[in-house]
Amino acid sequence: MISIAIDGPSGAGKSTIARALAQRLGYLYVDTGALYRTLAYALLTNGVSIEDVPAIVQALPTIEVRLAYVNEHQHVYLGDSDVTGEIRTPKISQLTSKLSAIPEVREHLLSLQRDIATHADVIMDGRDIGTVVLPHAQIKIFLTAEPAIRAARRFDELRHAGVDITYDTVLQELLQRDYRDEHRETAPTKQADDAERIDTSGMSLSQTLDTIEARIRNIIGLSDG
Repeated sequence: MISIAIDGPSGAGKSTIARALAQRLGYLYVDTGALYRTLAYALLTNGVSIEDVPAIVQALPTIEVRLAYVNEHQHVYLGDSDVTGEIRTPKISQLTSKLSAIPEVREHLLSLQRDIATHADVIMDGRDIGTVVLPHAQIKIFLTAEPAIRAARRFDELRHAGVDITYDTVLQELLQRDYRDEHRETAPTKQADDAERIDTSGMSLSQTLDTIEARIRNIIGLSDG
């Protein structure tokens, strides 16, 4: 099985790039951030404080999170409920950043993420895929961009989704999340030693996709088409 790890900070375009690459290459796309977001959503809806670590640890075994693929698109389920849309809000983003710093939470999801990669060729994106989740991935990419550009991209996504928010708020929340993710004790966001760093600040989506796809095909010996 081939594993491709794409890491990077919030708003770097990891999910968009990884999803598109998976479609081009015929691989399974795994958005690990969606798993953490779903846990955060479950805790929020059940009134569990993100600051109450013992309560969170106690709740973890009772929260059923799973990925499913509908018409080749990843959907996330909490129990029997499809929460794919509900987990993409600024509130959930902030809670997820705090939740993902809890070691017990990361350990809880680690086996699920690794198990998926043992059964299919995958492109998995997150913040610690190349360093912790799939340290032996054949290809590792660290995707990044300037904070202002990442914030602008996220702002456009949120406004398109109907979220009433200002650019300045998005930028400040992104910078706060960057700091938390980079300084957490467990699995901080960082580039793996053997990962290739790609800064997309001056690149369009199509340019980024073409660049990464060409490098992947060259490394694993896939022919075009």
